[in-house]
Amino acid sequence: MLKPGLFTAVVLTMGLAASEAGAADAGWTHYGGDAGGTRYSPAAQINLANVGRLKPAWSFSTGVLKTHAGDIERAAFEATPILAGGRLYACSPFNTVFALDPGTGRPLWTFDPKIAAGVHYPNSYACRGVAWWRDPTAPAGAPCAERIFTATNDRRLFALDARTGMPCRGFGAAGFVDAIPGVSLSRPGSAQITSPPVVVAGVVITGSSIDDNQRQVETSGAVHAFDPVSGRLKWRFDPLAGARPAVRSGAANVWAPMSVDEARGLVFLPTSSPSPDFYGAARPGNAGHANSVVALRAATGEVVWAFQTTHHDVWDYDLPAQPTLATVTWKGVTAPAVIQPTKQGLLFTLNRETGQPLIPVVERPVPRSGAIGDQLSPTQPFPVAPPPLAPQRITTAEAFGITPWERKACAALMRGARNDGIYTPPSTQGTIVYPFTGGGSNWGGIAFDPGLGVAIVNTSSALHKVTLIPRRAYAAEKAARPDLEISPNAGAAYGMKRELLRSPLGLPCNPPPWGQLAAVDLHDGRILWQVPLGTTRDLVPGSQFLLRRTGTPNFGGPIVTAGGLVFIGAAMDNYLRAFEARTGKEVWKGRLPAGGQATPMTYVWQGRQYVVIAAGGHAKSRTKAGDQLIAFALPK
Repeated sequence: MLKPGLFTAVVLTMGLAASEAGAADAGWTHYGGDAGGTRYSPAAQINLANVGRLKPAWSFSTGVLKTHAGDIERAAFEATPILAGGRLYACSPFNTVFALDPGTGRPLWTFDPKIAAGVHYPNSYACRGVAWWRDPTAPAGAPCAERIFTATNDRRLFALDARTGMPCRGFGAAGFVDAIPGVSLSRPGSAQITSPPVVVAGVVITGSSIDDNQRQVETSGAVHAFDPVSGRLKWRFDPLAGARPAVRSGAANVWAPMSVDEARGLVFLPTSSPSPDFYGAARPGNAGHANSVVALRAATGEVVWAFQTTHHDVWDYDLPAQPTLATVTWKGVTAPAVIQPTKQGLLFTLNRETGQPLIPVVERPVPRSGAIGDQLSPTQPFPVAPPPLAPQRITTAEAFGITPWERKACAALMRGARNDGIYTPPSTQGTIVYPFTGGGSNWGGIAFDPGLGVAIVNTSSALHKVTLIPRRAYAAEKAARPDLEISPNAGAAYGMKRELLRSPLGLPCNPPPWGQLAAVDLHDGRILWQVPLGTTRDLVPGSQFLLRRTGTPNFGGPIVTAGGLVFIGAAMDNYLRAFEARTGKEVWKGRLPAGGQATPMTYVWQGRQYVVIAAGGHAKSRTKAGDQLIAFALPK
């Protein structure tokens, strides 16, 4: 590993040379930068010496503030564009796909699948990205020789001509297929697709996002693979199929992005919790391959290996992020790895070929005695390194507030709830779930610097109180508290109530920092640095002068570049930030016109490096809505 001083000198020299002499074009061909989701770019034109001179270079408006004005409060602009075949491709929360000129942001074509308005989707209207594929059997320049695959909120998988945006004839009936065929929904919108498809080994693969806590026997969370030319279904994989003992459940779906190892022909699935989230009497045992990293043979759907990160999940601790594929050297042993962040703030590092932990994992005893009829796991897996990246225990005495009145109000919300630390079982008296079900880590994933062997991880910290409601009391509780999330768990003995614990001013009831960015050395598991991410400027205006270094809960992920920089938006203020990768020092921030709850990307086009982020806000974060892609670059 380079010494810090030498590392800085090398980065500055490379960056200055690139900016003076021009830089080789570098793309961002997949949602996660590459097929393995490292979110790393070799671009170094923007570096520590010049990042302070970044300015907006172009912007592009998707137009959804006008075309979907009635639904914008239920939308999240989470897209990360890709650059492939000389075009920039992105999608709006309503699944309109755009091809843009990489140097100007000028639209080249637009495709609108015309999804229905006014539908309640479990994760808002969202589209995180699209996938590009070159058909090796098609002549260059032929229609649909290059294809864009996009999966929609209303569960259709489209194949578009990457040059024109026209649906590909021969793919399904009219350029699309049903992406979760044969599935019966409990209501319109109870399942959607928010993450991009992946293409590998002659198939295009999609997951799904399924509404939480509605039914005991929920919609199947099966993953589907289709022929990329014809759209014909090739295989189907249900993480709950063959579970022992058998379960009466559903979900365990793959809602987060997937990763691909093209050389090995593998696809890696981050699976979610089985239904319902907080009561598992009808799903004894560990529910097959729920809550697991699952490696499938992409051509056939055959399971190669699986590793479960939460046993018998009753906390909604599903796997929320893309598995990152990298080469890791742990204590002198180098191996191909899968790095999986979790909502608990844990980071699992597994052997990519076997699924065995590269960094050892131990089973530790956790609280027991759950709700009547539920048999919990006596232990849960914890990696020996790094230490948890988010706090996992809190007491009432630690309740936070700007004033004594606020602290007292937060303590009252916590008092009386069961609170035995992480993995405290849900209960009828109410249980503190900490970290909350939004993370630790979430769908933004991590970034990995292959030269340094360092993972960059952003985390959130907030409190949920989850209360199980006996069936006989459910209707009265639902009627009495229409302002809260209260869900039926139909068919189970209990409904549920989930509350985000906030002070009267709207700030989290747990102590800050509420959002952090960290660097983890995977040679030995040390946390090299950990800094707050974000300010309360746009959360509670004016409070940033009283509250410093608090960070905020965040959605979106980081990227890391050869210029020695980490770029990230994600926080609940309207900024894109750059940090020094070696130290965690914030070295630049650019104001955005709306919330930047998305993962940025970077590329070099005609010798100029751009950093692009979606600035459109996030319904669940209640950040400012917008509809723009913003590109930053050095002045010409």
